[in-house]
Amino acid sequence: MTSRHEKPTPGPAADIALAFAANVPVIRTNRLVLRAVRLEDFSGYASILCTDRGRFVGGPLSREDAWSDFAALSAGWLLHGHGSWAVADTATGDLLGFVLLGLEPGDVEIELGYLFLEDAEGRGLATEAAAAARDWAFNTLGLQTFVSYISSKNARSIALARRLGAAEDTPRDWPKGNVVYRHVKPDGETVVRPGSAHGAPPNPNFKKSTEGSQND
Repeated sequence: MTSRHEKPTPGPAADIALAFAANVPVIRTNRLVLRAVRLEDFSGYASILCTDRGRFVGGPLSREDAWSDFAALSAGWLLHGHGSWAVADTATGDLLGFVLLGLEPGDVEIELGYLFLEDAEGRGLATEAAAAARDWAFNTLGLQTFVSYISSKNARSIALARRLGAAEDTPRDWPKGNVVYRHVKPDGETVVRPGSAHGAPPNPNFKKSTEGSQND
């Protein structure tokens, strides 16, 4: 039985929710659309966080804890002007995963993160979506640099960060088991010294980190 909080509130409340969602920028690529997170996307999110696929981000989680993380996905747009997108197949509309430009407690820099469903593996979809979010951050937000926090055991996520052009920038005193990859705008003015990342690594129980990406 679906819990009440996982169901929409009918009537005017549904229209209010749609109006807020309409303010989230939509990004389109050759195969994908990055759009606002919807209530019906939660089942896909839970399929990642409540299973072994969430092992690099503190999972598996209970469905209740996964809901708390899911509810936070959209909060960044209201509070910071950047946040999470659901990634859908342009042709079918099927949910494929999530990408975000987020901030959580302990962060000093904006983080590029990505989480994808098992069915999205092996087709380069995670790279395509993350590259679109990265370029939006550079070109629309005007960011010169930001980071991705990754479990050192998550080889696929590290490989994805490298495909995006990020380079490792892990401080010497960074907690063992985590690495930092830095994204820098091409031809930008930012000068980044190795090991210059700031702030503590993300709370391992908060699933927006790139640690959650296990596929491409």
